[in-house]
Amino acid sequence: MNLKKQIIINSSATESRIAMLEDGELAELFVERPQHERTLGNIYKGIVRKVVPGMQAAFVNFGGETDSFLHFSDVADVGSTGGNVPTPIVEMVVRDSEHGQRTVRAPLRNNQEIIVQVIKEPIGHKGPRVTSQISLAGRYLVLIPGQKDAGISRRITDFHERKRLRTAARNLRPKGFGLIVRTVAETHTADELKVDLQSLLEQWKQLEKKIFETKAPGIIYQDLSMAFSVVRDLCTPDIHELVLDSKSLYKEIEKYLKEVSPQMLKSLSLHRSKTPIFDHYKIEQKIENIVSRKVNLEGGGSLVIDPTEAMTVVDVNSGRFMGKKDHEENSLKINLRAARELCSQLRLRDIGGLIVVDFIDLLEENNRRKVFDEMKKGLRRDRAKTDIAAISQFGILEMTRQRLRPALLFTFNEPCPTCKGTGMVPSLETTVTRLERWISRFKAGTRDLRVKLTVHPEVASFLKADGKSRLKQLMKKHLIYIKLIEDATLMQDYFIGYSYRHKKDVTDEFDV
Repeated sequence: MNLKKQIIINSSATESRIAMLEDGELAELFVERPQHERTLGNIYKGIVRKVVPGMQAAFVNFGGETDSFLHFSDVADVGSTGGNVPTPIVEMVVRDSEHGQRTVRAPLRNNQEIIVQVIKEPIGHKGPRVTSQISLAGRYLVLIPGQKDAGISRRITDFHERKRLRTAARNLRPKGFGLIVRTVAETHTADELKVDLQSLLEQWKQLEKKIFETKAPGIIYQDLSMAFSVVRDLCTPDIHELVLDSKSLYKEIEKYLKEVSPQMLKSLSLHRSKTPIFDHYKIEQKIENIVSRKVNLEGGGSLVIDPTEAMTVVDVNSGRFMGKKDHEENSLKINLRAARELCSQLRLRDIGGLIVVDFIDLLEENNRRKVFDEMKKGLRRDRAKTDIAAISQFGILEMTRQRLRPALLFTFNEPCPTCKGTGMVPSLETTVTRLERWISRFKAGTRDLRVKLTVHPEVASFLKADGKSRLKQLMKKHLIYIKLIEDATLMQDYFIGYSYRHKKDVTDEFDV
């Protein structure tokens, strides 16, 4: 049964949002904001700042705030980019999981100019990951200068169609270039592929000229905006609707589709209703749920999704779901339900990197295999590359998912200034204990007899509570008068100490 797929694009001055719906359910969401301009696919003329053999990598200044990361396995052999930048040749032994051990002859020396392309967006404090193997993506083909092969997207599964497209690609492949046939090329003719190839070759000629003219570090090629890249990559014949709410963007995409895919024009439409487009398609509420830590499962149970520095951890909870059968069958039912929902959440939240899932314990190996198979089945719809390991006897599943950009959680949110991302804040007792130590250091360092302390009202109430008043005890112990001021604008774990003698704020002088 074919899914009804829709692409809904909401464009405003502050952001562009692209939603992919499958049978009315939000399956994928892309967000682009001016302050976080997309760099994926961009090509730069950079300068190798530092080669680090121990890391099998180099750091390349490409003109951004943080240097980009170039792993040796992403270094093309010399000549692969057309030899536009004269460079000394360095031989390196590269080890990576995909190709094993190999020797690369490549331009990598400190202060050397090099052409690189972004393959992963910057995440947190890490700069983007880049490759020196340049590629240009068109509607149906990917052009790779310096290569000799013609490949086919693995998502094209029909044997006869793969054979037809491979033959067409080999016949079309120009000397000195590699070609990859994209998934969207399925059912399209060799003539359509040829038109796309000519466009890419013309684009490459312009880039070659710009490579010589651009001073490093600098940008050579900027990939399509998020909206255009989604249309290019996801607008396949199975898309029922492509709806936009921006007249200017509508005209641009209409022009683009006329050139590259006229048959898709019948799916294109402009949203004219006064109701906001994401409200009309009931997407807005679903976006709110993306940042929720807990995801309730239909019929009982839940997922708890916690991102950490090293990985994303997912816990499967049974909640109040008991069922009428034995524990093993109930656990299996919840785990299968959780596996299906988790595959959807990974796509929707765009979670990448290492992911560890703690399923409810299952005693029978056969049942663990069923959950594993359900995960593999659910991940087939995912365009990102995934690698999944079998569930251990402890109910733990480990997997990786291709990470190209930060997860949506970090697009919509930023770390809390109080807890700094830990999700925990100091208790009242901890704050007051720290305050007591501050008073002790203040008295010893200044021998003042008076001090003014500004604190959060909750801290003030805790200090002045009836019975054992900590405030009176502090004044008696340190022989100092404390004037307490309440300020609701302060964070609960923060306070301000003012010295009457020196007539200034001395908080930092006696804090640790």
